[in-house]
Amino acid sequence: MRKFISVIRLKVVFLIVLSFSIVSYCNAESSSSKMPAKLEKKPNIVWLITEDNSKHYLKLYDENGAKMPTIEKLAKNGLVFDNAFSNTPVCSTARTTLATGLYGTSIGTMNHRSYHKVTLPDNVKPFSQLLKQAGYYTTNNVKTDYNFAPIPEVWSESSKKANWRNRQEGQPFFHMQTFAITHEGKLHFKKGQIQNVVTKHDPKKVKLAPIYPDTPTFRYTHARTLDNHQKADSQMANVIKQLEQDGELENTFIFYFGDHGGVLPGSKGYLFEHGLSVPLVIRVPENFKHLVGDGLKTANTRVSGLVSFIDFAPTVLELAGVASPKEYHGKSFLSANTSLEKLNKRDEVYAQADRFDEKSDLVRSLRKGNFKYIRNYQPYYPDGLENFYRYKQAAFQEWRNLFLQGKLTPQQAAFFEPKSAEGLYDLANDPWEMTNLANNPAFHEKLLQLRKLVQQHQAQIPDLGFIAESKLVQTSTDKSFYELGYQQQDRIQALIQVADLQLQPFSKVKNQLSLALDNKDDDMVYRALIVATSFDQQALKFAPQIKALLDHSKSIQVQSRALEFLTMVDGFDPSKTFTRLYQSAQHDLERVELLNIATLLKEQRGFIFNQPSDATTPLTENDKLAKMVKVWLKNRWGFISK
Repeated sequence: MRKFISVIRLKVVFLIVLSFSIVSYCNAESSSSKMPAKLEKKPNIVWLITEDNSKHYLKLYDENGAKMPTIEKLAKNGLVFDNAFSNTPVCSTARTTLATGLYGTSIGTMNHRSYHKVTLPDNVKPFSQLLKQAGYYTTNNVKTDYNFAPIPEVWSESSKKANWRNRQEGQPFFHMQTFAITHEGKLHFKKGQIQNVVTKHDPKKVKLAPIYPDTPTFRYTHARTLDNHQKADSQMANVIKQLEQDGELENTFIFYFGDHGGVLPGSKGYLFEHGLSVPLVIRVPENFKHLVGDGLKTANTRVSGLVSFIDFAPTVLELAGVASPKEYHGKSFLSANTSLEKLNKRDEVYAQADRFDEKSDLVRSLRKGNFKYIRNYQPYYPDGLENFYRYKQAAFQEWRNLFLQGKLTPQQAAFFEPKSAEGLYDLANDPWEMTNLANNPAFHEKLLQLRKLVQQHQAQIPDLGFIAESKLVQTSTDKSFYELGYQQQDRIQALIQVADLQLQPFSKVKNQLSLALDNKDDDMVYRALIVATSFDQQALKFAPQIKALLDHSKSIQVQSRALEFLTMVDGFDPSKTFTRLYQSAQHDLERVELLNIATLLKEQRGFIFNQPSDATTPLTENDKLAKMVKVWLKNRWGFISK
């Protein structure tokens, strides 16, 4: 009996143990199915951005630059890029490329202070939005300044107080912070301050670029911006201190760079090296050195390869382990598979300049190795054409006044004179782009090589800048400009081919040009008129044909360029016709473009225009747009009417 009971007890115990084991196993299975897989630790990424900041103002790049101990310390523990560039020389267009990973010319964001905030296509998302979707805490303190419509999902927090410290414990973060002390506006001081406000940097000891006149005004302006760089350095030190306090320094890639070049006259807004080059220092954290390739793990490494803003979005996503959209135009420059040797072989950067506030031009450039190619599609427009905000700077005003007085050297005066259709510069021997080699037979093959590369680039990525902005923003479409550009890629190429008639002798293209002027496509005619004006007196034979366009075309864009040709080439008095066209304009940008032409006609031909009573009244009912446009119209009329 006892033996039987013992057997029963053993069976009961066995069943209990078995049941417990089964339950435990099932619970474990259930638990493991609900538990997320262990996440791989990802790096934090911080961007520290100074505004309007060419690399030329830092001692890290130029012995005459400002000492910036915070940035120099980052450099000692990281990478210094000797050849980093914005793809456009002004903030809203540059920052839009940074955010979207796309050239602004391909999405219609190439104009500064965009009249129309474009809608991005569904398959193109800003990189910070992709980071947020991947689990990053994304913060911006505080400047955005994008030319696309606001997207709520881009930031976890965007404000003057935005900081990574509000994230969840252990959550990786991306933080972007802008420092405005170096902005162009900080140099809009009154002339009296030159004597009354002492700078830390001695104006007598600064070294001016040879494109500038050597005057006390220029010396003081240069010294003052060096002071501002040191102030920015102190402000950035506070952010790095927070990273140290939080124990995140060695988990964080820190990028320091300028948002484009600048800030002395002739830099911001122009495709010269001092308008595009930016300082770029990247601190590689100890805990994530495995994410960069051979040669890039060593502290205090100089990188000679060329990188630009188009590459920043794919680079950040690569570091974060997030796939880049196939639409992105750039290529990551930091990855485990990218060595220093490979990075240093990168040697091309493309850039563009279109409208900046009320001033319009159409310029494209390519830096390849140590050579720079600039394509001026409106060569009869001088770089120094009146632009109200630029000329608020005392040094800018003085520069123009000295030009008008005939007191500049040819190199210093070039900024205020008509340009060549093509510029070619040997930057190794001519860093300030003062000697144009485009017509030098010894460099003809180099010219053809770079010209072809630009044309191939334009063939691959549609350039919406070849459609007049006033026409583009009135285009009725249910597509984004990005989709429109690719839909009309062949047509845009045809427009560029008309524009490139400038590059051949007039005798070889006059018949093609005449046909283009008779084209049924107004955009083709518009381009042909600009080409005709660039040929000046050689194209005088087209005057009757172009007068007919002025009188009978239904396109105000065509009429405007016809008026420009007739005044510049045939001695036509534009006053009455200009007033008629201005009053017939149906869109604000038609007026802005007309006033840009009037500004050229005043500066180059001496015409003064009478201001109609409602000349500065915006045509839009959008209050925000109206405020912006009213400033442009008021500033232009203030210049051309006196």
